[in-house]
Amino acid sequence: MIKINDVQDIRSSNNSIISEMSRLGHEQVVFCQDQLTGLNAIIAVHSTTLGPALGGTRMWNYSSELDALNDVLRLSRGMTFKAAISGLNLGGGKAVIIGDAKKDKTDCLMRRFGEFVETLNGHYVTAEDVGMTPHDMKMIRQKTCHVSGIPKSMGGSGDPSPVTAYGVFMGLKACATYKWGSDDLSGKKIWVEGVGNVGMNLVRLLSKEGMIIYATDISEDRLSEAASNYGVITLDKYAAYDMDVDIYAPCALGASVNDYSLSRLSCSIIAGAANNQLADEQRHGQIILEKGIVYAPDFLINSGGLVSVCSELNGYDSNEVISKTERIYDTTLDIFRKSELEGITSHQAAKQIAQARLDRALYE
Repeated sequence: MIKINDVQDIRSSNNSIISEMSRLGHEQVVFCQDQLTGLNAIIAVHSTTLGPALGGTRMWNYSSELDALNDVLRLSRGMTFKAAISGLNLGGGKAVIIGDAKKDKTDCLMRRFGEFVETLNGHYVTAEDVGMTPHDMKMIRQKTCHVSGIPKSMGGSGDPSPVTAYGVFMGLKACATYKWGSDDLSGKKIWVEGVGNVGMNLVRLLSKEGMIIYATDISEDRLSEAASNYGVITLDKYAAYDMDVDIYAPCALGASVNDYSLSRLSCSIIAGAANNQLADEQRHGQIILEKGIVYAPDFLINSGGLVSVCSELNGYDSNEVISKTERIYDTTLDIFRKSELEGITSHQAAKQIAQARLDRALYE
């Protein structure tokens, strides 16, 4: 039986890879290497209880192979929860390619990666994530049919980032309703940490709401674009922690909600697109609750992209995708009510809902 356990960083444990897989409930981890193209990748299948494990491929210049392994184990586990709580008939999986997407990526490398995906016979379906594009999905598609997020010109759903951002936007408005009794965001101040593909689309939506938007990012070009197009106020990341904002929206990498950030943040809401935002799910979730901050579980409100690529598997329908993504609003409110009623964190409440669906599937 799959059980949702608290994340423990493999780097700080003495467990072997296999024992760590068992502890987190993973079914399969595949290491992929090809000298000719320079491919070094890891594919992790966490669960196929509800269906094939669908999850994007991330290309990132990890400092070590252990960092890459830790990331793919956490991300794939999160995909299981994301699919379960979204009502999708999908399992959880993820892949990471070790390398600099700007320097190391080639079409040959993408095609070779597609060959490795094909060896899993449909147990894992890949899609776009950080460092990847619809063109890359097109290259992978030349070697396997088990890929989603291909260009719209080929009948696919294309870049899932706009839909992911829309889901975060829905979750954010639900947070506002719960905290302030209205989802009117005009005049509210928000810090968006990370203006990549999802973060930039979120900024676009927030600017239409009349919000005061602060932004940080490692890319000066992205910050300049956000400032020019949407009037955001750019900040140094470490100065941003002390800003008087209503909402903190982490949209970069994970574990940004930690001892350091929580000791400095003075926001009322945390709601963003990043995966695995809580460095320690139990402890930091409890601190958030005690501080009276409303926290939207990341694997729920960032699930719009998964809804989009899932739709592609059965014939893409944009209206259906938007309708399902808008349900994030009501589900987020349901989780807050469950959290309040049972005296548990919102993250725990969301996990329990996801786990209940997984448990039911095992006995059907």
